[in-house]
Amino acid sequence: MVCIRVCLIGAGDVELHYQKFLNITEKDFRREIEQIAKVLAESKAEIVFLPDRGVSFEIAKLYKSQGGEKVIATVPLSDRDFGIEHLKPYMETKINGKELIDQTINTENWYKQDLLHCIFADAVLLLGKSLGSLGELCYGFYLYKLFAGKKPGVDAARESIHKEARAGKYMPFTLLVYKPFVKNRLDEEIEKYIEYVGGKIAYVSNASELKSKLEEFSAMIEKSAE
Repeated sequence: MVCIRVCLIGAGDVELHYQKFLNITEKDFRREIEQIAKVLAESKAEIVFLPDRGVSFEIAKLYKSQGGEKVIATVPLSDRDFGIEHLKPYMETKINGKELIDQTINTENWYKQDLLHCIFADAVLLLGKSLGSLGELCYGFYLYKLFAGKKPGVDAARESIHKEARAGKYMPFTLLVYKPFVKNRLDEEIEKYIEYVGGKIAYVSNASELKSKLEEFSAMIEKSAE
């Protein structure tokens, strides 16, 4: 059975981004991420994240503690410019005595990490418009543009970019924007580019709406995988 796979992207500095920039109280932030994690776990979704500080790591922990089936980490294991020492405490995290991370995908270096991170999933869940998350988002859909044959003169198969690449394999590559964690919609030009390359965008107002979308995507994937 092929399960829906969701890539989590958002801010690393939780206090700065969510409490200072978005004026979300710590209590409300915690309630939201607990609900998100519960929905992801109950929907049998697999999650993809970078094991570093921030909202994605906090959700990954809650997801695993609630019986989430699979946590996939993307890590630039071969990087020689910046290294990954700062990631190791997150990579070695255990939840209830079990490893948090079930699978690690080597993206080689930090430059490829930023480019590739989102394409290992069927959908991307945007949890905040930080500099890093917007970079990952735009690069993910740019690579999807290549898969979709939207760049003249470039014939790039998904697997030629990375053997684990999944965006667009079972369903249109989709962006889910979690509205409680963003102040405004995405820039209109970005939305239009995503739609032009064949991607989809959905704005979800709460965890209940997220659950409905994941159910819709799961049915789509199940039918595609038959």
